[in-house]
Amino acid sequence: MKKLYYCLSLLSGLLLAMHPPFPLEIGAPVPKADLVLRDCSGQDITLNKAKKTNGLLVMFSGNNCPYIQRNQGRTKSICEHALSSNIGVVLVNTNLGADEKSILAGMKSYADEQQFNWYYVADKKAELAEAFDANHMPECYLFNQQGKLVYKGAIDDSPGNADAVKLKHLENAITDMLAGKAARVAATTALGCNIKRF
Repeated sequence: MKKLYYCLSLLSGLLLAMHPPFPLEIGAPVPKADLVLRDCSGQDITLNKAKKTNGLLVMFSGNNCPYIQRNQGRTKSICEHALSSNIGVVLVNTNLGADEKSILAGMKSYADEQQFNWYYVADKKAELAEAFDANHMPECYLFNQQGKLVYKGAIDDSPGNADAVKLKHLENAITDMLAGKAARVAATTALGCNIKRF
């Protein structure tokens, strides 16, 4: 009986380690904040180091997803807005596959082409995606000065069509956060390409 209990406990622990039991809730601290991540420039960083005085924006992204292509201008604009507001920015690519070296080279080429001046990191073994419970690209997580989650979800209300945008959810959340207010909308549904778990 003790052996069975031990085996069940071990299995339960493994399942929890593979997938978080609950989604990341508003008010939660930055997950895996000290996990060492490889930026496409070859530099190693952590989310804690990337955080700036006014907070941190983490966005799950990639190179080739059609939704990423449709959101290129919006991604660049909101990331520049965050940086200019002294909010650290980290884009995370989880869809890596086995060949990390060529993936990082592709990420660097894409970042150069898009003129990124923020971090674009590889999420080996989908560790960040699991910790954040992120499932789509683009999917955004905004943390305040204290490293607490204040917004999660989509950049805006029309990820498939920039011309149809009515509500800029992430921009509004940044504005509210900088004003010391709770986000008027704290969570939205992120639509986009699925994040794969390799």
